[in-house]
Amino acid sequence: MTHPFLDLAPLSAAHFAAIEDRVARLLGTEQDVVIMQGEALLPLEGAIRSTAGPGTVALNVITGPYGQTFGNWLRDCGAEVIDLAVPFHTAVTADQIREAFAERPEIDFVSLVHAEAATGNTNPVAEIGEAVRAHGALFYLDAVASIGAEPVLPDAWGVDLCVIGAQKAMGGPAGVSAVSVSARAWARMTSNPGAPRRSYLSLLDWKDRWVDAGRKTLLHAPAQLEMLALEACVERIEAEGLDKVMRRHAVAAAATRAGALALGGGLEPYVRDATEAAPVATTLRTPPDIIASDLTASALATNPTLPLAAGGGALAKEMIRVNHYGVDATPDAVQSSVAALGAALAEQGVRVDLEAARTAVDGAWR
Repeated sequence: MTHPFLDLAPLSAAHFAAIEDRVARLLGTEQDVVIMQGEALLPLEGAIRSTAGPGTVALNVITGPYGQTFGNWLRDCGAEVIDLAVPFHTAVTADQIREAFAERPEIDFVSLVHAEAATGNTNPVAEIGEAVRAHGALFYLDAVASIGAEPVLPDAWGVDLCVIGAQKAMGGPAGVSAVSVSARAWARMTSNPGAPRRSYLSLLDWKDRWVDAGRKTLLHAPAQLEMLALEACVERIEAEGLDKVMRRHAVAAAATRAGALALGGGLEPYVRDATEAAPVATTLRTPPDIIASDLTASALATNPTLPLAAGGGALAKEMIRVNHYGVDATPDAVQSSVAALGAALAEQGVRVDLEAARTAVDGAWR
């Protein structure tokens, strides 16, 4: 007995390399792109451990929970870490980055999350990249949530390590991820005695045995199903057109924001300035007397497939996340999500205007 997912012909090195090339084109990069056989935490951690160590002075920007994680990894590597934390309802600015450089000129590493799906904000990477490039620091960027939802341009922005995952706006698998690596980043790794070697975290192993060896022999058996799924989701983006995919996400964010405001009942955008709101997900603040996790559970009780989630940790009391990414960056998904939240509020005795919300969502898509 067989199955479409079983008994497949082995994935060749040439096929693996061809998928890497398509991901590189998606990023518009001439840098080396390495597809790693695991969820995006693998290259996110591997890139930090490969380039940071004792003597590194890192500016770690915190606009959400992942920035906190990166700071922990940097400290674990022996780096001196300067945390630049901003409120989660806003974004960091290039001027704040420049001020940090002026105070600590020895900063030689900057870590930043592009879009924080967990908090719904997005950071102005183009402007920040210009500041980082002028200062000469190595620039590490988590673009896992932003790729496919908004422009991600590592070459144009001076990003040395750009990590992406396919499971959000790309609408693909979670089990593989990729990182683009600049020549400066490879040089930093090569000179770092603490960079992982003979390790699943090692990027240098991929460089020595894969990139520099002409991409002829894979380091280990590839995650075949995930690689084929990654190829399929890139093909789907190519067929629709990246600009159209990004526009769907931008409109979904605008429609969700408009629908929530028109609904009333005390729901408000968590990210106050629309220009700082991520197109991958919209976060909403509940009224003080409404617990976000309870409201989310009530909304999901009518339709468990809706792209709704309560905020993580302490944010579960006050934040709801509408994850309008990938296949959910559509009018139906947004309309259904806003309607379900409105119905859940009404169940708690809150006055809402479902018709006004529906009209606002429809209007955003025209």
